[in-house]
Amino acid sequence: MPEDHRYAMRNKANQLWHTDSSFKSVPALTSVLAARTIPAKGGETEFASTRLAFERLDPALQSKLENSFAWHHYGHSRGKIAPDLASTEELAALSPQCWRMVWKNPVNGRRALYIASHTYAVEGMEPKAGEKFIEELTVAATAPGTTYEHKWRDGDVVMWDNRATMHRGRPWPGNEPRYMVRTTISATAVDGVETMRPPPRLAAE
Repeated sequence: MPEDHRYAMRNKANQLWHTDSSFKSVPALTSVLAARTIPAKGGETEFASTRLAFERLDPALQSKLENSFAWHHYGHSRGKIAPDLASTEELAALSPQCWRMVWKNPVNGRRALYIASHTYAVEGMEPKAGEKFIEELTVAATAPGTTYEHKWRDGDVVMWDNRATMHRGRPWPGNEPRYMVRTTISATAVDGVETMRPPPRLAAE
């Protein structure tokens, strides 16, 4: 398909570092991606551990982030590619969501950053400063040598924890098909999602 086709533009948006469904009122716990048709080259999926990214941060910054909240919106990530990429219906159905910037795993107690391309503002920070801060954290979390790029083969199935990873798709030739099937498992109270919710004041904004 041509590069300006709506599907191609959505693929470009998926090539930004992101965490699945952070823009929803019930975020994703796990994603399962299965390869049905893959191109001759390109189309890889790259992963970064936001758990290790958090552990690489200065302790003072870790403490600050644990008590910080950020806003996520589907329209923000799509708007980075084209102003009208997110439809009116999608924007009406997906209102901005506020989440804690660090997700603590209730089983092992380890913490991970919870940010990426859907994140557009940090509570208590000026808009431009907040965006810059999010970008700096994302760049640090995905620094060269800290990511894993999965090169797909027919029949591959990859599963990941959205609480502790960011990922992005990689481009492939527009004249080659690529067909993937994704299953998303929603997070529950058992997975620690309740601890991620903001105070009532923020949630109502």
